[in-house]
Amino acid sequence: MHSCTLVVAALLAAVAGVAPAQEPARRNLLLTQPGWEIGGQISSYHYEEPNIMKLEGERAGFVGAYTHTNPNRVYWRFDLRLSYGLLEYESVGTGTMDDVPDWIAEVRAVIGRDYPMGDGVALSPYIGFGYRYLYNDLTGYTSTGAVGYERYSHYFYVPVGVTLRFRASERWVIAPTLEYDWFLTGRQKSKLSDTGNGFSDANNEQDRGRGYRASLMFESRHWAFGPWLHYWNIKDSDTVFVGFDLLGRATFVTEPENWTREYGIEFRYRF
Repeated sequence: MHSCTLVVAALLAAVAGVAPAQEPARRNLLLTQPGWEIGGQISSYHYEEPNIMKLEGERAGFVGAYTHTNPNRVYWRFDLRLSYGLLEYESVGTGTMDDVPDWIAEVRAVIGRDYPMGDGVALSPYIGFGYRYLYNDLTGYTSTGAVGYERYSHYFYVPVGVTLRFRASERWVIAPTLEYDWFLTGRQKSKLSDTGNGFSDANNEQDRGRGYRASLMFESRHWAFGPWLHYWNIKDSDTVFVGFDLLGRATFVTEPENWTREYGIEFRYRF
């Protein structure tokens, strides 16, 4: 983590740079716009542990952001996302479960700079830090009578991305964004104590993975809307001891390799 922090600090310095003062953006829509934003989103969600289980379904959520810009065209942005869905669970060997509550909360802070490329195009690279929290409530019984439990997930990552803005008219720009999410570490808590089988809760650490994001937003002075995609691929975690089974055998738990794909539509209002 210490080496990651040094690399991130160096990249932040490179993005911000020391640039000669420029005139204020004067609401040039090709540049990152300052202010508050609130909005909503709907999405389709799929989480899978290959050959083990999957969770999928529809979600709805809230998004908010605050952006600050300065005359050097450097900007800072803070984002918040809250999302909820009732998902369908399916597992190899343990059956199915309907209407599984699933929450996602995400906060991010990024710094970047706008680079006008001509009269109708601007480039806006950025880098920052992100935290993603997920809560999944599988308590109860599956269709085969298997006992479920609560799961908590924490991801820490560095988003590195770029937004291009193309002028579509005097009042609208088209803004595609591509992003790579550099996975720093993950922590998974599985409340196996919920099962009543005598196991302790499993706390697994993850240190290998990656993420990607893409969006295509249509932006005006006050409004933004468009489709987006989030993807994660996380490798096997470490292995932890959780107790003994009914036959007295030591039991160990690993959070298996998994991937998540979510895509949807989002709208925002800026003020």
